[in-house]
Amino acid sequence: MLYPRKVTDALEARRDRLTKSEESRLDDIKALEQTLQTIAGLSLADITSHLSAVPHPGAQPTAEHVLHKSIVIAFFHRWSNHRQARRWALKMLQGTTTFAVDGSQIPPARDISIPIAVIQAGWFENPHQGSEAYVKDVAVEVLTPDELSGGRQAGLFPNWQVDWQRFKMEVERLVIYMQTQANAERRPLCFFDGSLVVSFAQHMRPDHQRLYTDAVVRLLDMSEQTRVPVVGYIDYPYTDDLVTMLCHLSRLHLAGQVTDAGLLRSRMKWGDRTQVYICARDDEIVDKYYDRVCFAYLKTTADNPPARLEFPRWMYEAGIHERVLDLVRAECVVGTGYPYPLETADAVAVLTMEDRERFYRLLQEFAKQEGLPLRFSRKSISKRGRRM
Repeated sequence: MLYPRKVTDALEARRDRLTKSEESRLDDIKALEQTLQTIAGLSLADITSHLSAVPHPGAQPTAEHVLHKSIVIAFFHRWSNHRQARRWALKMLQGTTTFAVDGSQIPPARDISIPIAVIQAGWFENPHQGSEAYVKDVAVEVLTPDELSGGRQAGLFPNWQVDWQRFKMEVERLVIYMQTQANAERRPLCFFDGSLVVSFAQHMRPDHQRLYTDAVVRLLDMSEQTRVPVVGYIDYPYTDDLVTMLCHLSRLHLAGQVTDAGLLRSRMKWGDRTQVYICARDDEIVDKYYDRVCFAYLKTTADNPPARLEFPRWMYEAGIHERVLDLVRAECVVGTGYPYPLETADAVAVLTMEDRERFYRLLQEFAKQEGLPLRFSRKSISKRGRRM
């Protein structure tokens, strides 16, 4: 139980720290905004020359700097109401299939004698043709005790195997779908829920890092081979690749941490995007494939920071990124700020607390049928009794 009065007192005790932190952030943003104005006057060759001495400057500019100069590129369609926006979106999506995958999981419970996990990947395919039906489906996998024991024996995070298997299922579903669309007359657009730049894996063991990097490289390879575009969508990004690049260009040393989205938020209106950049993040995985990933920020709501979109570099080099960004905008109109395919895939895949209890009942019935010694701890039984 949360005690609001005690939480308020604790916040009051940290008021000065919070205020100073925000003041430092605003000072950093002012300095970075000055840098934005400065680089707008630099040529692409100048910027590239300045960054050449930095192995991993966070981001590398593309030829879009020559076309646009400003980091933020305005979206010129403006509507008086949502009906007009939706009409534009449906026209934009007409005849183009979109496909999205998302996952959910029930991790192994410590208060059950047989550790077992469930992973569910859900997907949504929408052909945007009146004569063709959409598809919603799921794939389910169960991880047994022997598959989960490796992490504990090696002293690893106990659920790493569950997290990895979920990631793998989502990527595999996209790869399989791309293979089926390799000869399609009009290629679909695929959505991946999350980042194609797996920096989170840098803190893992090398063999586990390779699992994630190999999976993403396979996805990038399949996208390029089939020419099926894929976009990794990060709704509320905390990345600072652009900020890092700006700091290298101006030799700034920030007092705190400013994210790209925090810097860009007030400079963008709905539909605006940034230039496309090549990822040049500095972490343990950088040399594996990051330079094959491009990114841009896209404002998809009026109030929230811009979303981050990551996609294979071949899409930029092939010149299809503009159309893809319009398709993402259109799906965000339909989804009222979030891509509708991802929203629907999440609804298909999500496992609720009720689903968890239903799974435990099914597991109990299965164990009884098979003569397996399944037991629940007294604490678990007590908690379930209180929450019923």
